[in-house]
Amino acid sequence: MENKIEGRNAVLEALRAGKPIDKLYVLDGCPDGPVRTIIREAKKGDTIINYVKKERLDQLSETGHHQGVIAMAASYEYATVEDILEKAREKGEAPFIFVLDNIEDPHNLGAMIRTANLAGAHGVIIPKRRAVGLTPTVARTSAGAINYTPVAKVTNLKQTMEQLKKEGMWFVCADMDGTPYYQMDLKGPMGLVIGNEGEGVSRLIKETCDFVASIPMKGDIDSLNASVAAGVLAFEIARQRG
Repeated sequence: MENKIEGRNAVLEALRAGKPIDKLYVLDGCPDGPVRTIIREAKKGDTIINYVKKERLDQLSETGHHQGVIAMAASYEYATVEDILEKAREKGEAPFIFVLDNIEDPHNLGAMIRTANLAGAHGVIIPKRRAVGLTPTVARTSAGAINYTPVAKVTNLKQTMEQLKKEGMWFVCADMDGTPYYQMDLKGPMGLVIGNEGEGVSRLIKETCDFVASIPMKGDIDSLNASVAAGVLAFEIARQRG
């Protein structure tokens, strides 16, 4: 469960205090001044705003006193992409970053943050929309790794990748139709791209990648859980980095 903040004053205070708010649910068509102020503050911080019916707010509410607004606050502060690159520089290492394309399951995100930490990655990048944020479940599943591995949330994953490519990074994504991962050279500044649990890596993101790696399988089903795929490739990158 995410940290819910309910009621106009509480939500406005949280926004003004700079608390990271992932999503804001607002009663659709509510014309009140205080609600308009909340929306204005939320837009400054790039918060995703969902306009919903009263039934949806009642469903989400735990207090029964939402007054037309409920905010979902992140459990942890987000880092910036620059923070992640700085971490690599401090260690004197080529950047190694996880890029997660619309991961929706908090257990998967938590497991991948844990894997990123154990494989020596400098951070994780997730998109703002259509993906889970840093919820308490994510924090729990990461087994403490969330305290050591910076997670940056970006508006446009493709643009972020293109910017990092200009700075010398390469990107490899996991997909069924790629080259077997153990035949690839994955040394140097590397971004590991893992796709959504159901659909895999989206077309635009896949096209932005430099390499496509497959994990050959011998079983009777045709796909690995996203966090397991991340683990296999991350430790191969770690092995090649020496």
